[in-house]
Amino acid sequence: MEDALLSVKNLSVVFKTTSGTVQAVDDVSFDVKEGEIFALVGESGCGKSTTAMSIMRLVPKNCTITGGQIIFRGKDLVKLKEKEMSSVRGKEIGMIFQNPLDSLNPVYPVGIQVSEAVLLDRVPRDEAWKKVVEIFKDVKIPDPAERVRSYPHELSGGMRQRVMIAMMLSRNPKLLIADEPTTALDVTIQAQILEIIKDLKDTFGTSILVITHDFGIVAELADRVAVMYAGKIVEIGSVLQIFEKPRHPYTQLLMEALPKITKKQGRLKTIPGSVPNLYELPAGCSFHPRCPKSMEICSKIAPQLKKAGEGHFFLCHREG
Repeated sequence: MEDALLSVKNLSVVFKTTSGTVQAVDDVSFDVKEGEIFALVGESGCGKSTTAMSIMRLVPKNCTITGGQIIFRGKDLVKLKEKEMSSVRGKEIGMIFQNPLDSLNPVYPVGIQVSEAVLLDRVPRDEAWKKVVEIFKDVKIPDPAERVRSYPHELSGGMRQRVMIAMMLSRNPKLLIADEPTTALDVTIQAQILEIIKDLKDTFGTSILVITHDFGIVAELADRVAVMYAGKIVEIGSVLQIFEKPRHPYTQLLMEALPKITKKQGRLKTIPGSVPNLYELPAGCSFHPRCPKSMEICSKIAPQLKKAGEGHFFLCHREG
């Protein structure tokens, strides 16, 4: 895609464990355009966080990128040396992790920790401190001049998440990866964090890759979405295409499992079974043991991507 800021092409990632080799990400491709919010959705264990960590080249030692490209602003991140990749992290691509308390040092005030990121760009200390206060305002932290002196344990979960967003914004990255940014936050705070993320796109033109299991977040935030299952992308398209006419049976079941507004629509539906063990993936389509539309071919032959519309593709033997 010509206007893509990030292009992930045929990415494959494996883990080597004592029990054998696991294909965590299998031939995954998607693009994130300039100034858009792209969501990667799926159940726990489907490979979405591994995909995000691979983009940042922060995978553990027993994990290897075995194929594909990660093209960011014309550079293949897979081929960069560690020193070159270090200059990309933070400066060009920022990442908000799931648990902000794990990412913040408990013995330093949060303002000091954010200013350290600013100082990497050789900004004078007094200017760096002023910039931190301004960024705290941008992420809607109340009394920013006071909060910069707070320690992580003195802040609520929502405030700590805002600090992490401020830290990632401090170096003006072109791409921000948000891995489950509202996990463990109550509904009110979650809505505030989502509003901040939307403002980042509009105010700073930041492209955002959101990793989530929550279709509610997708509906609120995203321009386009990819649905992952067992290491593969099974459907990709605009939010309107996915919500109005999902084509893959897994996406359809996820939609049916969304909470309904009224009780008249019956009990909350669930998807039978569970995500398969990646050590023992079923033959053919990985979803066929749980799929209510499964055919004989599904258990024997892996499906190929089909086009459902402009920019809308799904991985299934059926026509949707």
